[in-house]
Amino acid sequence: MRRRLRIPLFVVLYGSVIALTHFYFVLRLVLLPALPTPIAEALIASFAFFGLCLFLRPIAERYWVERVAVALAWPAFVWMGVSFFLLVLLLGSDLALSLLGRAAWAIGGAGSPATALSDRSQALLVGAGALTFSIWGLVLALRSPALRSVELTLAGWPAALDAFRIVQLSDIHIGPLLDRRFAARRVARDNALRPDLIAITGDLVDGSVERLGCEVEPFRGLASRHGTFFVTGNHDYFSRVDPWLERARELGWRVLRNERVTIVAGDAAFDLAGVDDRFARFFGGDHGEDLARALDGRSSERAVVLLAHNPATFEAAAARGIALQLSGHTHGGQIWPFGYVVRLVTPYVAGLYRLGRSVLYVSRGTGFWGPPMRLFKPAEITEITLRATP
Repeated sequence: MRRRLRIPLFVVLYGSVIALTHFYFVLRLVLLPALPTPIAEALIASFAFFGLCLFLRPIAERYWVERVAVALAWPAFVWMGVSFFLLVLLLGSDLALSLLGRAAWAIGGAGSPATALSDRSQALLVGAGALTFSIWGLVLALRSPALRSVELTLAGWPAALDAFRIVQLSDIHIGPLLDRRFAARRVARDNALRPDLIAITGDLVDGSVERLGCEVEPFRGLASRHGTFFVTGNHDYFSRVDPWLERARELGWRVLRNERVTIVAGDAAFDLAGVDDRFARFFGGDHGEDLARALDGRSSERAVVLLAHNPATFEAAAARGIALQLSGHTHGGQIWPFGYVVRLVTPYVAGLYRLGRSVLYVSRGTGFWGPPMRLFKPAEITEITLRATP
């Protein structure tokens, strides 16, 4: 009975949030500014249409034919980003106006010409700002990810492996908006770097193997001296992880599930370990992060590089003496100012962090999730060069 109630409860809650948000937009951007009738009607119809797209998209993806879900994806996700900017700018301008002594919620005086003019000016500025940020964010998200080169000196790193290069891909999110063309471009660019090893730190997909199995096929072409290694992210679990683990192995990747392998180059070696996503335990079966198992029995003479999707693993990993952890998950916040919300959840948002002799690098992600937008948080492919202590 509880399982049967989940879907209708989700539909009611999700629909209520969308309905209330869009009512707020209509009230603040159309009704209070007292816009002329033709413009007001067109805007109300637009809010209704895009709100409906946002509501129907997850339902279509789960229950309807794929063509319907694909058709709804772009308008729904783009509108998700526009809505975010509208909401932030409306609330931000209300706060600014309140601090300046004007009651931003002067609904009682909405009928006066002065108030209508003021509300109209605010609506115009908010709309123009949201449109500007949305276009800017679209351009930044849809262009090729930046190559970020990072050079790290690690304690205990073998001198014979000085200048060992790892290319990290993270949060690729092949799904409704990013397809095999995106994958093929990433493969060509990664291979041109001629890395020693490729690490994919989770959130490969958003969708089932049945829908997206063929879209990841170009990743079979990833080439490096020591191979491609993969750990799961939370979205891989949302997408039914077990078939995806099998698909990853079919692509020729080594999947690390709470285990480690020894990477040998000549007379030198290091351990590469990987753990399940931090929230995998909620999905039952044999899934769940087990750092102790991944590092059990390792030689203290070999440095350890850990692949863990969620950077929250870092403190426990540093306590166990790992040299380097590579993570993703946060997207660096993806869209400003959302990064401030991410920082409330984890202090490790993007870039380099250190605890004692251990180093963490958090990628901003190679793709994007949700809105096809990035603002001040560009996507990246990370080339990490490891250096021995002089």
